[in-house]
Formats: sequence, C-alpha cells, structure tokens
Amino acid sequence: MSALSATTVGGLPVRGEGHRASRVRPYSVTGGRTRFGHVLLVETFVAAQEGSESGTGGARSMPETRAIVEVCRRMRTVAEISALLRMPLGVVRVLISDLADQGKLRVYGTGHGTGRPDRALLERVLSGLRRL
Repeated sequence: MSALSATTVGGLPVRGEGHRASRVRPYSVTGGRTRFGHVLLVETFVAAQEGSESGTGGARSMPETRAIVEVCRRMRTVAEISALLRMPLGVVRVLISDLADQGKLRVYGTGHGTGRPDRALLERVLSGLRRL
C-alpha cells in the first residue's frame, strides 16, 4: 500500500485525504533516515531541474518522490511542498535532499552563510509587514 492515496488535488496525489490512515509509516518512506545533506529550512526554495521527468528514476522512485518533483515544476518552499502533499516536514526534507543529489531538484537560498539571517531580507520583510 502506498503512502499516497488515490485522491488528487490539482492533479497531484494527496496523502491520506478522506481515507483511513495509511499503513506506511513516514519513516519507512525515507528508509528510517532523518538526516539530509542540504540545508533545508522551511523557507528554502526548491524547483525541478529542466528535463526532470517525475515518472523516471531508479530504485528510489516512489509516488512521494514523483509527487515532489511534479509539485516543484513551479518554485516552492519546503513548507509549501509539505503542506500541499500533506506529508510530514521531516520526510519531505529527506526526500528533497535525495532528489537534489540525483539532480532532479535544485535547492535555492540554503543559508550557507554565517548562520544569521540576511539583514537586507529582514528589512524587506519588516517593510512589507509595515505596509500591511
């Protein structure tokens, strides 16, 4: 039984929608792994690489990874991917990291700098909040 149900939203599979809980535990989707090689904050942007086919791939091509590649046809944040596919954030991070290593996804703005937020970005956010 797959972790994704047959239900779709906008053509994308949605995990557990309108069905009883899946028998596949989130940690089994990642092979029990909880660590990932890329810096993947909730606000990190991810997009599918040109030429990435969601249906292709090796042994790790699962419905979850195909759904992530498909949803990333448009640039998304890690949090958006998790929410859209109704998958746990930790699982999404591990799978995104795997897909990036395979060259199917590109990770943007990973915060490899000093570990502190970019001041210019924070000022733009503050300015935007003040306009609200």
